[in-house]
Amino acid sequence: MYHSIKKFIESSTFQNFIISLIILNGITMGLETSKQMAANYGSFFKWFNIFVISIFTIEVSLRIYIHRSAFFKDAWSLFDFFIVAISLVPASAGFEILRFLRVLRLLRLVSVVPQMRKITTALVTVIPGIASIGGLLTLFFYIFAIMSTQLFGDTFPQWFGTLGESFYTLFQIMTLESWSMGIVRPVMETYPLAWVFFVPFIFLATFIIVNLIIAIVVDAMNEMKEAEEENIIGELQITDDSTKHELQLIRNELKELKALIKNSPTGFNN
Repeated sequence: MYHSIKKFIESSTFQNFIISLIILNGITMGLETSKQMAANYGSFFKWFNIFVISIFTIEVSLRIYIHRSAFFKDAWSLFDFFIVAISLVPASAGFEILRFLRVLRLLRLVSVVPQMRKITTALVTVIPGIASIGGLLTLFFYIFAIMSTQLFGDTFPQWFGTLGESFYTLFQIMTLESWSMGIVRPVMETYPLAWVFFVPFIFLATFIIVNLIIAIVVDAMNEMKEAEEENIIGELQITDDSTKHELQLIRNELKELKALIKNSPTGFNN
C-alpha cells in the first residue's frame, strides 16, 4: 500500500494532473473577477474551488503520509502546506483577508514545475548579493537625490521639491520611462547643462548597477547547471566503477571455476 501510494504521488501523470488543476483554477479565479461571469457561473466557480481545495488537501496529506517528518524539513513541501492551509481557513470570523490570499495557491506552480523551482532557488541563493547591490544603489540614489533637490528643487518643485520627490523622479528616470521628453528636456530648457547630471546617472544606475543584478542571477543559474552536471558525472562514475567491480568479480569467479574444472578428476587438460 505504502509503495503504491508513493509511486502514484511521484508519477508524472499525477504531477501533470496537479499542474493542469492549478492552471484551470487560475483561469476560474480570473473569470470570477468579471461580475457578469460571477453572476452566471458563481455556483460552478464555488464548487470547482471546493474540488480543487479537496484535491490539494488529499495530495498534501498523502505526501505527509509518504515522507512523514521529512516532509516538514523540505522548504518546498512547507510552502505547499502553507498555501493549502490558507485555502482551508474559513473566510469569516475575522479571517476575511485570507479569502483574497487564496489566490496564492497559483504559486504552487512554482513548486510543481521543476524549471520554475530551479529559477526560484537560484533567486533565493543570490539574495545576499542582490542585497549588497541594493545597498549600493540606495546610496547612489541618496547622493543624487540630494544633489538634484539642491540643483532643481526651486525651479521644478513637482519633481525635485523634496528628497522623496527627487527619489521618485530619479527612479522614473532609471526605468527610462518618459525620462527625456517628460523630465530631462524640460529641465534643460532652464538649465542647459542639466544633461551633465542626468546622463551619468542613467549610465551608472541603469546600465551598470541594475545589470549587475542580472549578472548575479545568471551566474547563479550557471553554477546550478554546473552542479547538476557534476552530479550527473559523479553518478556515471559511480555506475562505471560499480560495473567494473562486478566484471572483476565475474572474472574471478570464472577463474575459480576454471581452476576447479582443471583440478577435478574428470577435468580437461589443455
